[in-house]
Amino acid sequence: MKKEIRIILCGAGRVGREFLKLLDERAEMIESKYGIRPVLSAVAESDGAAVSDGGNGLSIAGLLKHLQNGGTVPDFPIFGVSLMAGPQVIQEIKADVIIEATPTNLSDAEPGMTNVTAALKNGLDVISANKGPFVLFFREVRELAREHDCSVHLSAATAAALPTLDVGLRSLAGSTVLSVEGILNGTTNFILTKMEISGCRYEEALLEAQELGIAEKDPRYDIDGLDTANKLILISNLIFDTDYSLGDVDVCGISRIGQEDIDGAAKRGESIKLIGSIQTSEKGIVLRVAPEAIKRSHPLANVSGSEKAVSYLTDTMDRITVSGGKSSPVGAAAALLKDLINAYS
Repeated sequence: MKKEIRIILCGAGRVGREFLKLLDERAEMIESKYGIRPVLSAVAESDGAAVSDGGNGLSIAGLLKHLQNGGTVPDFPIFGVSLMAGPQVIQEIKADVIIEATPTNLSDAEPGMTNVTAALKNGLDVISANKGPFVLFFREVRELAREHDCSVHLSAATAAALPTLDVGLRSLAGSTVLSVEGILNGTTNFILTKMEISGCRYEEALLEAQELGIAEKDPRYDIDGLDTANKLILISNLIFDTDYSLGDVDVCGISRIGQEDIDGAAKRGESIKLIGSIQTSEKGIVLRVAPEAIKRSHPLANVSGSEKAVSYLTDTMDRITVSGGKSSPVGAAAALLKDLINAYS
């Protein structure tokens, strides 16, 4: 007998819609291969929701077509409800899990934090692409999850499609992780790679990244190292059971890297990369984000363009490195789907 998993999606933006597309396209495969039958019970936005409390749930194809034609979630025919936001949906609609895909807010973590809190208090598991609640309020979320016997899955919040947490939490089970190093931001890696390969200035590489849609119009969150730092916090808190926040990370971005730095490193047989690192010692666990000149023999040195990578050093398995993974809404959505399947299959 197939296990039915009822889902509430919070946030129908780019990542949320890509998740719905994958869920719709692969429903039969998920059921036959993994023995679970996902049912979309509700989709919640800030201005309302679409709900179907029972039966086969919402028609994903129908909802996607409605949204593509310019409709909104709360005006979805028959199932749309105005002024019904995430917390009310979570409290009133029967479900097993929320997919938290609202935009990351690193000021107060809203609306994601309220959604996550409501889910855990109502006994729902949480799968999230949103970093905010877990970077700002990790201890509170962890305690709520333990109190209500719920699970929290954050693959999509830590480098999207790159299986960062899968490796650290599952593949290295039984080993002691001694250190973690990662290229966790595609924008900065693209810029540094472009400067190394073409010899262009930092400003020129940044402009090209923006023209290609790799960098945001306001790129400071990426280039100042904050995106890398926040991902590093999640990795540390989940793998090392720390309770770190941004104030616990030594952060330096790439804006001061000049062509002379790139050329000097190349002459020494090195490449400059923005590295997020976690180092363990008897004194504790230290988190750092900074541009580093690493030898070409280092497993992260050849990670180029907008690709990302993470490298774990362990006591029994030596060094394990994974790289690649799609940096896009589709990649993040695929990570959400992966967490859903792994949580219930």
